[in-house]
Amino acid sequence: MFSYALLSTVRSLARSPYRLFSSSSVLGFPKLKTHSGTKKRWRALPSGLFKRPQAGHSHMNVSKRPGRKNRLGLTAYSNAGQTPKLKKLMPYS
Repeated sequence: MFSYALLSTVRSLARSPYRLFSSSSVLGFPKLKTHSGTKKRWRALPSGLFKRPQAGHSHMNVSKRPGRKNRLGLTAYSNAGQTPKLKKLMPYS
């Protein structure tokens, strides 16, 4: 439950001309956690998209054609369906 003493403290801080910290730290909002597996695999771009290395380039390369190996060496980008999910998994990127 929400404490009334805390509520009165928050109201008095909001009325005072001097604020020690931002209002979110006074109210104690929880921080969002970044998904660990996502941050290891994806990087955010300034455009809002995400990029990752292409999978399948590391092993069993004898049976792969040279053109396929070249394509697997390229960067893969997030598509329209993945980008909103990645923004939720990586909120501060």
